[in-house]
Amino acid sequence: MREIDELTQVDDPAWPELQEAFTAGAVPVRVLAADPAEGRRSVLQMQVTARSTLGALAWNCGGLVLDDGWVRVFGGGSGASGGLPSLAQVNRFPDVFDPDWFPEAGLVVGQDALGGVFALNGHDPAGSGRPGSPGRMTYFAPDTLAWEAMDMGHSSWVHWLLSGRLETFYDGLRRPGWRAEAAALDLSQGISVFPFLWTEEAHADLAANSWRAVPMREVLGVAADFARQLGPADPGFLGDV
Repeated sequence: MREIDELTQVDDPAWPELQEAFTAGAVPVRVLAADPAEGRRSVLQMQVTARSTLGALAWNCGGLVLDDGWVRVFGGGSGASGGLPSLAQVNRFPDVFDPDWFPEAGLVVGQDALGGVFALNGHDPAGSGRPGSPGRMTYFAPDTLAWEAMDMGHSSWVHWLLSGRLETFYDGLRRPGWRAEAAALDLSQGISVFPFLWTEEAHADLAANSWRAVPMREVLGVAADFARQLGPADPGFLGDV
């Protein structure tokens, strides 16, 4: 086990570079203040240093809110102020460091307003029913109810989020006025779409669908239930939010 000082007091920390990327990025970014205790718990259990983007986010901020709330990136947690849960909370880390514990299927690192989930693959993605390679990003898509491989690691994913390519990524899922609807959400909420996004009816006229703000836990629960009942497969753990 590496102690907290060894993990955080490092040469070349990633945080200053990340701050520059937030300013220069193509999407608006809100950086949430961190909960120091949760940031410490997150960094210790992950055993990642502040040289990494993952460690820097967990140690230096409570999370990121991008594109006016459409995408949320988990960090050290800011739940006490109505913000985001920490990586430790989302992934149900032990209360105290346990060297034998790890998130077997992978680490949930972000979500979007529609209930899409971004996760970092664990050591055996195929065994967990997920595509891609160990340590690479995957996305649970709310329109297919399936995990999709993303050919990038966590650091590249964060910079990709800032690049402006979200517009293409969410093509066909954002209706006119989506930005205002996302901005009006509490960070504990997501958007319930009806007809459901995994049906053909939903895409016939996206603007005519019902969009309703509900707890994110409900959005994820409905998607997981339908994935298990109708296929393609049980998506497994989608994060504790």
